Amino acid sequence: MVFSSPVRRWLLPNVTLLAALALWGILRYPHLPSRIPQHIGIDRVDAWTDRSIGSAFVPVFVYLGATVLLTACAELTLRVTPQAELPKGTAPFGNGLVQSSLNRPRTRASALRIARALLALNACTGISLLIGSGVLWRSTTDPEVPGWLFAAMILPILIGTALTVAAAVRDRRTP
Repeated sequence: MVFSSPVRRWLLPNVTLLAALALWGILRYPHLPSRIPQHIGIDRVDAWTDRSIGSAFVPVFVYLGATVLLTACAELTLRVTPQAELPKGTAPFGNGLVQSSLNRPRTRASALRIARALLALNACTGISLLIGSGVLWRSTTDPEVPGWLFAAMILPILIGTALTVAAAVRDRRTP
């Protein structure tokens, strides 16, 4: 898939975060203990697993999957014909296809805002996974987790979600 220019520019921070996360994991992997955290609760590690490439690189694989998914959503958002460009009187189910009944962006500018917001949400997800990897990739098997970690991991995702919702709401309010 050849990405449109706006997606390519906004994808750069995501690719940079993915590369940084993968590189950090590669550098930390030889120093990890034989048992690493499998699940991190609010105040402690509450499940452990044997160290393996699959278990140690879960944050990298999750972020890679999220990046592919949200980039595809952003690209598709830019490729959908906005409501403002549909022919007047387009039937909701013309030619057997759902046309105007899709939840379309109102304008090209709105589609671009929504696509950027999706990629910003993905970057925020990467930041959260980067923060959580600090516990996953530490050299000790200490079950204690700093109390601020949960808030530090959730905050970027909440910010990215708020940006995405704000872009969608702005689209619905724009005449």
